[in-house]
Amino acid sequence: MPRFAILTHDHPFWHWDVLLEKEAVLRAWRVLAAPDSLGALALEPLTDHRMLYLDYEGPVSGDRGEVRQWDAGTYEMVTESEVQLIVDLQGRRLRGRFCLTQSAVGWNWQQLPP
Repeated sequence: MPRFAILTHDHPFWHWDVLLEKEAVLRAWRVLAAPDSLGALALEPLTDHRMLYLDYEGPVSGDRGEVRQWDAGTYEMVTESEVQLIVDLQGRRLRGRFCLTQSAVGWNWQQLPP
């Protein structure tokens, strides 16, 4: 099963990085509220990250702050299109179905009801 990680990152401001393993890279999004918050949360797509961030904690090169693992585990891709990903996460904190959706105003992250 592919892996995921969610990191806290303190640069350039406090946020969480949502990372999903996809082949040899990590697809990445930035979310400004805790990923376990209720309701839809705005996501900002980031460039793909290196696989080492599945396990890495510490300083980020280029004086870009530090990252700490907030959650990690495996996931199953339920639906994948250019505008929507639905994943079943099995992490230490997050368990269940989550939807990442792109709209005209950007990406959103939301836990779906069981």
